[in-house]
Amino acid sequence: MNILGIIPARGGSKCVLGKNIKLLGEKPLICYTIDATKDSKLLNEVILSSDDEEIIEVAKKLNVEVPFVRPKYLAEDKSPTLGVIQHALKFYAEQNIYFDAVCLLQVTSPFKTGKFIDEAITKFQNSNTDSLISVLEVPHEYNPHWIFEENTNGNLKISTGEEKIITCRQNLPTSFYSGIFLVLCDLIARNLGSSSDIPIGVVTAFVGGPFFIYLLTRTKRI
Repeated sequence: MNILGIIPARGGSKCVLGKNIKLLGEKPLICYTIDATKDSKLLNEVILSSDDEEIIEVAKKLNVEVPFVRPKYLAEDKSPTLGVIQHALKFYAEQNIYFDAVCLLQVTSPFKTGKFIDEAITKFQNSNTDSLISVLEVPHEYNPHWIFEENTNGNLKISTGEEKIITCRQNLPTSFYSGIFLVLCDLIARNLGSSSDIPIGVVTAFVGGPFFIYLLTRTKRI
């Protein structure tokens, strides 16, 4: 399987300015993901997709391929990640270069390793599914059924929309948050027209079919 690894890293973060190249320990945040891709044996090509010259410069110094500068309309706060993937695949298709699948490698999940990436790819290749997502279980105190939002009257409401709270921790449904994401390019092609405005962050929003979950433990962080 010919797999394209995409590291999406735009500039202009509002919450943490310049987060993708902020120092974490002794090196920029993005370096952790780049180092992991270099240790992977199953990624055929790895590229950076960014609109930011500083991020691009850091990546190039680490010998990461930067085949294009991401358009500004795909680097805004509400720009969908699906559009970023489609843009990269279209760039290669115009050169008659095609991939079987895409592996999305988020910079904000810095502690993945090359071995973990390859384990995820192997599971994806061996599963009869269109996509795979690595997940980590949400601690019960942060379960969405125990999270509240402010309503229009200034009162609290359960974020899931339920009227009554689940009072017993043992009755909470298991919830997850995600890390690595793998998807077949054919699936993306099938969604070019209808789902270009849907963010990939909620995978089922555009996948539509079953996807394989790679469940991690807390000692194997994403």
